[in-house]
Formats: sequence, C-alpha cells, structure tokens
Amino acid sequence: MKNPTETMFESAFAEDTYKGLTSYPKYLLSKYIYDEKGDKLFQKIMEMPEYYLTACEFDILRLNATAIAESFSSEKGFDLIELGVGDGKKTKVLLQELLNKGYKFEYLPVDISQHALDELELSLKKELPQVNVKVQQGTYFKTLEKLSEYNSRKKVILVLGSNIGNLLHEKAVEFLANIAKAMSRDDMLFMGFDQKKHPQAILDAYNDPAGITEEFNKNLLVRINNELGGNFDPDKFLHWETYNPETGTAKSFLVSKTPQKVNIKKLGLEVNFDAWESIHTEISQKYDDSIVNWLADEAGLVVERSFSDKENCFKNYIFRRK
Repeated sequence: MKNPTETMFESAFAEDTYKGLTSYPKYLLSKYIYDEKGDKLFQKIMEMPEYYLTACEFDILRLNATAIAESFSSEKGFDLIELGVGDGKKTKVLLQELLNKGYKFEYLPVDISQHALDELELSLKKELPQVNVKVQQGTYFKTLEKLSEYNSRKKVILVLGSNIGNLLHEKAVEFLANIAKAMSRDDMLFMGFDQKKHPQAILDAYNDPAGITEEFNKNLLVRINNELGGNFDPDKFLHWETYNPETGTAKSFLVSKTPQKVNIKKLGLEVNFDAWESIHTEISQKYDDSIVNWLADEAGLVVERSFSDKENCFKNYIFRRK
C-alpha cells in the first residue's frame, strides 16, 4: 500500500477514494455517484413512486409559484443562483412564473456534473429561451467562495431537493453560515428540507424494490473501476439502508457479502474486505421546524416563511440574514 503522503493523486476523486477506502470504517463520498450514468439513474429515482420528495416539492412550487416569485422580485432585478441544479425540472416551474411576471433576473445554475449542466442548458434553450442563463460547474463549497462577488443587486440562492440532507448537522451549519456570510441584507435563501415522517416511508424511498437506488449507490464502484482501474464486482456487495427516527438520519451502505480483495491500479491500492464489512456511501437527513430553526440560528440566519405540501412531507423555507 502506498503512503498517502507520497502519493500524487491525479484528481480529487482519486484522492477522496484513497482516503475513504483506507479509513476505518470505510466510506465513499456520495457526490462522486453523479457522473453521466449516475445522473440518469438519479432521474429514474426521482420518477419512482416510493421517492416522494420530488413530487412533494414539485407540488409546493406549482401551488405557490406566484407567492414564491413575488418574494424573489426586486426593482433592480436579481441574480438567481441555484446550487445542485440537477435536471432543473422543478426550477423551470419558478422560471416560467418569473418570466410570466416580467421580472428581470439572471439564472446561474451550479452543479458538480458538467453533463447535467449541458443537458439543462440545452433544454432551457428549447423550453424557456427568454431565460438569461450562465451555467457554472463546481462543488457547493467552491461556489460559496464566489457568492459574495455577486453584490451589485439582490441575489436569491436556491437549493432544492433537500440537498442539505447530505450533510450532518455540524457540516450543515457550516454550509449555511458560509451562505450567510455571502448574503447582504436584501438577499434571501430558498431551500428545501425533507421532513421527518413514518420511518417505513423513508426506508422505502431509499431502498426501492426495483433496485434503482442500489444501482445508483453501486455506481461509485463502477466509476472507480472505469476511472481508477479498480476491479470491484458490484454483485459481491449488498445495498443496505438504515433510518434512525431519533436523529432523523437515513444512511446507505454497501456491504461486502464475502471476504474479498479489491485492487485499484491507479491508486496502487489493495483493499481488503471482511465478510459483512461495510462502505458508507450516503446520508439523507430529515428535519422538523425546530431543527431547521436551530440550524438557521446557529448559522446567523432566520426563517422568514415556509411552504409545505398537503401531507407535510416536505417544506421549502425562506431564510434571511439576522
């Protein structure tokens, strides 16, 4: 095994993979699921009947589009900056409403996946050609460093789909605090939070009977094989989902069914797995109003308003700086 201090990594993906698979317990970062194949699998997940999040938030945006658009508006116009845009289907509901009202704005979608951004830009040219769009590829944290540069007029920071749920509370506070630092008094943050609910509904959303979520998580192994010269056999791993109703944390794991060794050529790494040893791949945090208000307070924000679906499964909150 190479000493990591002596290893020159060709990419962040290579470095993070090395760190994750040489840690105990083992882990891989979920953001690397989203290559071209991962993007398509996630679009399939969003269409599953068990994955309630997409339909719930879509209904919130559709039913409250006018009120939401009005909260975004500004006489001088505004910059609409979306973090983690994906395919943009839900965002288009708001973009259409903003166009209908004749508001002046520029749309700046950000995503780690260049493929997702290319697809979005192409679809917007066809469906909403009036939208002035400038796509930006990068991670949330790199984007946050640039946010404060947009200070000539109001900015609306948009985070849909409960993407914040990929962060445990400590990291979520840090993420929100960095957004707050980049916000002026007139700016606002519009963010989705999946709500606590029946534990079985949550487990079903992340462990569907069709196996799409399993294939989605195993795409991490496929990507390591393709890009880093790994020899993972995805069939030798079991996808397993857990949910803790006390903490509101859903976790995804890939569990080795047998003792096995995996070689990753470009990392010069041999990884040993015991039978039933796990790789932690994803978390998805669930919330209620008290947790969201606590996160906001810790980060220097305040909740101004929220919008919910009829069943209270999902909420979108408007935050301002304190």
